[in-house]
Amino acid sequence: MGDTGRRSTPVSPRQEPVAMPRLALYAFAVCLLAVAAAVVSFIQGSWLGIVWVLLAGLSSNMCWYYVKRGKADGAYQKR
Repeated sequence: MGDTGRRSTPVSPRQEPVAMPRLALYAFAVCLLAVAAAVVSFIQGSWLGIVWVLLAGLSSNMCWYYVKRGKADGAYQKR
């Protein structure tokens, strides 16, 4: 009939946050360092900054992959 405002599935009040995998943290650190190196390189007038931008993109994708994989592994292990 209408929405009663009730949830069809119960929600646990104590949902623990998923820990970020160590490889994701390393990839994130590499991403930040590559962005900083790209900025410095472009400020100095060097075109080598393009390589740093590409490395930043690759490490960013790796970071997202490891975060998503860690969440999926965590959900699978809780079953």
